[in-house]
Amino acid sequence: MIDEITDFLFGLKMTIISGIFLLIAVIFMIFGIDTPIYLNPAWGTVIISGIPMLLLAMTRLIREKWISSALLIAIAMVASLLIGEIFAAGEVAWIMALGALLEDWTVERAKKGLRNLINLTPQTGRRIVDGVEEVVPVDEIKIGDTLRILPGESVPVDGEIINGTSSLDQSIMTGESLPIDKGVGDEVFCGTMNMYGAIDIRATSLGENSSLQKLIDLVKAADEKQAPTQRIADKWATWLVPVALIIAIVAWLVTGNIERGVTVLVVFCPCALILATPTAIMAAIGQATKYGVLIKSGEALETLGALNTLVFDKTGTLTYGNLEVSDVISLKEDLSDLDLLKLTASCEKLSEHPLAKAVVNNAKEAEIDIEEPKDFEMYPGKGVTCNNSYGTIYAGNSKFLIENDIDVNVDSYLDQLKNEGKASILVALNGEVVGLIGLSDVIREDSKGMIENLHELGTETILLTGDNTETANYFASQVGIGKVYGNLLPQQKLDWIEKLKSEGKKVCMIGDGVNDAPALKTADVSVAMGSVGSDVAIEAADIALLGDDIGKIPYLKKLSNSTLFTIKANIAISMTINAVAIVCSVLGLLNPVTGAIVHNAGSCLVVLNAALLYDRRFDDSIKKIDSENVEHSHYHFHNDGEHSHSHDGVKIIDEIQTDNGVKHMHVHKHALDRQSCEPYHN
Repeated sequence: MIDEITDFLFGLKMTIISGIFLLIAVIFMIFGIDTPIYLNPAWGTVIISGIPMLLLAMTRLIREKWISSALLIAIAMVASLLIGEIFAAGEVAWIMALGALLEDWTVERAKKGLRNLINLTPQTGRRIVDGVEEVVPVDEIKIGDTLRILPGESVPVDGEIINGTSSLDQSIMTGESLPIDKGVGDEVFCGTMNMYGAIDIRATSLGENSSLQKLIDLVKAADEKQAPTQRIADKWATWLVPVALIIAIVAWLVTGNIERGVTVLVVFCPCALILATPTAIMAAIGQATKYGVLIKSGEALETLGALNTLVFDKTGTLTYGNLEVSDVISLKEDLSDLDLLKLTASCEKLSEHPLAKAVVNNAKEAEIDIEEPKDFEMYPGKGVTCNNSYGTIYAGNSKFLIENDIDVNVDSYLDQLKNEGKASILVALNGEVVGLIGLSDVIREDSKGMIENLHELGTETILLTGDNTETANYFASQVGIGKVYGNLLPQQKLDWIEKLKSEGKKVCMIGDGVNDAPALKTADVSVAMGSVGSDVAIEAADIALLGDDIGKIPYLKKLSNSTLFTIKANIAISMTINAVAIVCSVLGLLNPVTGAIVHNAGSCLVVLNAALLYDRRFDDSIKKIDSENVEHSHYHFHNDGEHSHSHDGVKIIDEIQTDNGVKHMHVHKHALDRQSCEPYHN
């Protein structure tokens, strides 16, 4: 009941009403309007802002054994009331309420992300009993039950495939950009999505033991581990309160004037200290918002400047998370790279697999006329086959081609693509392997420069990813990250964050997927990609990059450093003003009313200094969110040359003839404002 009353009176509407009463009292003082003490408008401020502040101080002192800044302000307020200085009592109470309101705005955390994560848990499953399929609630599924998952459905419980093959989107668990091919004997996780063929599984774990529920529990546990923060003034209140009381009592006893003692309490109130942190943080948050960065926690902004270790996820963070054709490798002299791309796109045209879509989209962008396939068949988790004007085509993995009696002897090319972190499609024409298509996630153009800037700022960078180690090492080498850990599940990412923190490092985690949520919650500060990131990751993180501009990470660190400097400067200003005002109070140069005015002036000065942070420039290369560069991607081939150029000079495709007759087609790309091209897979 007490907490509800306090929250209501400390709310925005009541704080505004309280401020209006105080303003009226000031107007009465200016124009010399005398009113009986019991009709002083400042009583409204005392009642609205003073009573909850008094309740808060007593609650913290008695229930929590916590000497807070609210206790000192409550003492000053009560002392002012006892000698009839209603305005002074109202002023210190209102400043306290305003500071608390600003602080609450900067640290408020939404819980929607955890609810979204819980909603990912499937509610029903298709159970097979004696050959009969029935849809049952997940709670009725038992270990050992046989379940059928159709294409497009989520896996209801952890299990093992006992019949069928398919590809499953496991990004919720591992963050991997590609669906994973699964067959009989392979493990599947609760909440992952079956992309293609129907599969039957045997349930192996249920309810709280499922992988998705463990992920939910990790997020909850990480959230509960976060200790409540205290304002700077509250941290100092342990010695502020006794010092203020001692000085006030000594001033009263030495001078024999109780008014001087009360004045000391009024000017000693740490209201400027209370405003020092939230006002600077609010200005910094406003500054960041202009440039497309949403900072949800003032504590995160304070902590960011002290960080020495930044941990990155790969897919969707350092990369775009979208597969693109990076290499077209023809193994036949009489088959050009363009023909290989054309016949493969024809065979993949009716497939829904992400690799197939990437090939088809690449052919469309190249303005290639894609032929309609005949006798198309898709084999989930393996590949596709069809007939067209070129002949009979098989496109898929090596296992698929071997099963169809096609000799596969291209291990060197497969190993090369794998070492470069690329997926591959083997293409066979009329029973013979004729080429490979390499596909790669695309690294963000500013990832490498961002990592270099962080290293210049003395920050260590680490890559934690669910992708395989070869892929992780390749991408890390491209952007300049030295420490790499791959094949990680959510629990393992969280374990690494805790290990780094146990070594005394201040850790920032940057990610975008549901699987990153526990690590994001556990890190000292967390950053999520706002546009491509999952809702769960965005809500779990302290900071969201609305434009997915990873290059703003160094800007954030500079902003945090400046914010910390501003906070310290505000503290120095407030302490200096308080010290001078205390001396003046002891000497009788200030009374409770003039002391309250000086006290208020100090608070205003702190606010004005913090406001200067809003328009400060930290990096001329950082552009506002509404002026982002838009990158084009349309290009075409010239039929009469070895090189093909794009419209607007954005993408270039180079066809290189090697000594052994094997031709490679490499796709390049660069932003409109750059002078030189860089490899597309870089």
